[in-house]
Amino acid sequence: MSGEGLSSTAPTRPLCIAVPMLNEEKLVQQTLDSLAAQELQDFTVVVVDNGSVDRSCGIVADFAKGHPDMDIRLIREPQKGTGAAADTGMRFGVEHGAEWLARTDSDCLAAPDWTARVMAGFHDGLELIAGQLIPRLDEGITPWERRMMLLAVEVASFFGRIRPGNKGDGYLGPYQMLPGCNMAITAAMYDRSGGFPRSRIEDLHEDRALSNQVRKLTRKYALRRDVVVFGSSRRVKAWGLKNTLAWYADHRYRPEHVDIR
Repeated sequence: MSGEGLSSTAPTRPLCIAVPMLNEEKLVQQTLDSLAAQELQDFTVVVVDNGSVDRSCGIVADFAKGHPDMDIRLIREPQKGTGAAADTGMRFGVEHGAEWLARTDSDCLAAPDWTARVMAGFHDGLELIAGQLIPRLDEGITPWERRMMLLAVEVASFFGRIRPGNKGDGYLGPYQMLPGCNMAITAAMYDRSGGFPRSRIEDLHEDRALSNQVRKLTRKYALRRDVVVFGSSRRVKAWGLKNTLAWYADHRYRPEHVDIR
């Protein structure tokens, strides 16, 4: 784990948001803009650069300079993988005093009440929160495609509950699909569960692994549909809906290029 950049050694605020990033110069400022527009502002943002070779890090640094009221950290994780980068950001929060952790991605837009809704879930006693993922409205997909994508998420969630790989002894409750780009967890539970596996997206869906680890430790987890993040549809645009669903279903579709930009 490698940390550097903007106030990297100071304690975080009680809510710490990890944002993995790889070559997101086109979208990361929009992600940061959505966090700057949050109704509840008491949080730290930890952007974890995973080897960007474009202007991404400079954009984050410039944004931090232009928003001195926000607590933004920029750290680097040289080990390739969404799981590795996400784990580095979450553990930064754990190690720097955060009580609660959240994650979104550097191609996503958090709804203005996202952090407020996350904190409401924690105050209701949840230790793990799965949010509602909705396709972004600015990427040129049709209303029909958006409806089909939302339906596909619901179908995937249903089949996740009956999928043999999500069943077995030791689970305290049913499987909960966990969008990696819209989730939150207490720092104590993240540490206790082992956190995101430090994996590549090509090898393992780290969000599914974390959900299953948490289910062995607590029943205090749930989907909160009012915790909303708008996610990118660029994989659907590049691969088509069928292939995208096959990719998320145990990598039954394996494209040559995973990191769509």
